[in-house]
Amino acid sequence: MKPFSVLFSFCLVFVAAIPTVLAQADGVPKAAPTKKVETEMTFSAVSTVGHALSLFGDIKYAPGFPHFDYVNPDAPKGGTLRLSSIGGFDSFNGFVVKGESAVGLGLTYDTLLESAYDEPATEYGLIAESVEVPDDYSWVTYTLREEARWHDGRPITPEDVIFSLDILKEKGLPFFRFYYGTIKEAKKIGPRKVKFEFSEAGNRELPQITGQLPILAKHYWQDREFDRSTLEPPLTSGPYRVADFEANRRVVYERVEDYWAKDLPVKTGKNNFDVISFDYYRDQEVARTAFLANEFDRIAENSAKNWATRYDVPAVEEGLLKLSFFKSRQPSGMQAFFFNLRREKFQDIRVREAIGLAFNFEWLNKYIFYDQYVRTTSYFDNSELAAKGLPSDAELELLEPFRDQLPDELFTKEFRVPQTDGTGKYRDNLVRAIELLEEAGFFIRDGKMIDPRTDEPFFIEFLLVQPSFERVVQPFLRDLEKIGINGTIRVVGTAQYERRFESRDFDMIVFSARQSLSPGNEQRDFWGSDAADRPGSRNVAGIKSDVVDALVEKVIFAPDRAALVAATQALDRVLLWGHYVVPQWYLAGSRVAYWDRFGMPEEPPPYLPDDFSTWWSKEAEGQMGTSFRDVGLRPSKTGEDDKTMGDVD
Repeated sequence: MKPFSVLFSFCLVFVAAIPTVLAQADGVPKAAPTKKVETEMTFSAVSTVGHALSLFGDIKYAPGFPHFDYVNPDAPKGGTLRLSSIGGFDSFNGFVVKGESAVGLGLTYDTLLESAYDEPATEYGLIAESVEVPDDYSWVTYTLREEARWHDGRPITPEDVIFSLDILKEKGLPFFRFYYGTIKEAKKIGPRKVKFEFSEAGNRELPQITGQLPILAKHYWQDREFDRSTLEPPLTSGPYRVADFEANRRVVYERVEDYWAKDLPVKTGKNNFDVISFDYYRDQEVARTAFLANEFDRIAENSAKNWATRYDVPAVEEGLLKLSFFKSRQPSGMQAFFFNLRREKFQDIRVREAIGLAFNFEWLNKYIFYDQYVRTTSYFDNSELAAKGLPSDAELELLEPFRDQLPDELFTKEFRVPQTDGTGKYRDNLVRAIELLEEAGFFIRDGKMIDPRTDEPFFIEFLLVQPSFERVVQPFLRDLEKIGINGTIRVVGTAQYERRFESRDFDMIVFSARQSLSPGNEQRDFWGSDAADRPGSRNVAGIKSDVVDALVEKVIFAPDRAALVAATQALDRVLLWGHYVVPQWYLAGSRVAYWDRFGMPEEPPPYLPDDFSTWWSKEAEGQMGTSFRDVGLRPSKTGEDDKTMGDVD
């Protein structure tokens, strides 16, 4: 979906989590007189004025730090990085509904703050040289760097920042209106100062959300129609700019030699390639074939089968082609088959649980995925935020007021996803599934599970956009037939898929709800009742639950880290017991194949380990003699080298 790709391309910190939410009195710190925060506070939104924002309170890099630890500050500049993309593009405006935007536009834009990928949730000044936040989080003020410049040489001003917020909320993607909805206004309060005022206090994440705002040039856009697609590369301020393109086929970015921020600590050692190009391919298989023919330099492999079989080529044996697994400490989130609760047939929790019982992950992992994956058991897997065992005392304090609205088992049993022995036979699960369906009023006639409301057989359409995912859904359909449920797979093109997604025209789809180590405002968009009927929201399932809404607010307004963890675990537990999805699998990292032309830091950042902005060209090393370090291992064909994010194809 365009909103998510846009946010990823602009490197918003919550990468797979993006924010927005409602307010609640409980748990909100009492308002205090606004003041500059000069010292570190417990779970403060700011640690040192003019330095950084942190959701956790601890900041790794002191004022005046020279560079991030995970970069090579002496990395040579030069060379070319050739990448790929799937589909096509007809616009360089990725902020609006119209058009399909080009990949890589995030390389051309700057934000007020820059993320550190070796810290869970800390951002350091980029366009902003200083930041001020009060104790009650009701506003944030930025002082812009005097040297910050657009590519035409004009300074970046508070007027640009204000314009960016206003135009994105007024004419940008619907997502932006929701994402920035709790930012009441931005106003100029000095020659280089801009203040964001919030419509709710106590929301510790809002200052960082403003720091992630992509800044647009007012003097460029004010005489242009912002809500239209365009193939005119816009004026930007980032480390790269569009150098050449052919719509739907290729886009080339060139490094800006006099980039205003190139010597800032947050940019030192990064953006090392003179040229970054993206060639477009019809589908992933065509792209993979082109990669193996040395048509481009690097590919992220999201198929376990291909990772285990397609790269058994001479170039790997000869050391010309590298295969690496970059392990990540980022929460895996929830990749799953999502039910559409707007369909009456899925509204009974027993029906959803029964369908989940028919999913045989262990068989898929053994025979389809080469034992490369781990079953997802939490919406926040691979982190301390995942619910474990029985509810803790802190969780119970949050859950007890809603006991009569929750399943009794939530308080007495640990949630476990259904398991099998890895064979195609798992009779106990299927027997229990039929029992649940019958308890919900369904009955079997002529081998079909009949819906009592329609007297028609129970039928599910799985809507897909990637044909290769059929190999996952087909075994699921065969097992659903064993409990009397028929189904089909509907594979559609990207444009049709997006239309059906936006209008919620599906029974079940594959969706991935990415998460960060500090969940917050984005949880409203994922699970909140207000988002359930909003086109394009990430509440894909259509969840409307007073309990979920209340717990989301507890997450957002948690006064400290301990409260955040407890609230997130409680939310996780309620979502799991709601059986809103059939959890799939995850891999705690990324599989990347690349031709041996690059150097990279010895210790990649743990929260974005495959970040190519820190790589450099061996060709550009010259006499430096920097040795190339392969940071991963070639996986065995049984997939035993790692056990962790799942196929998205």
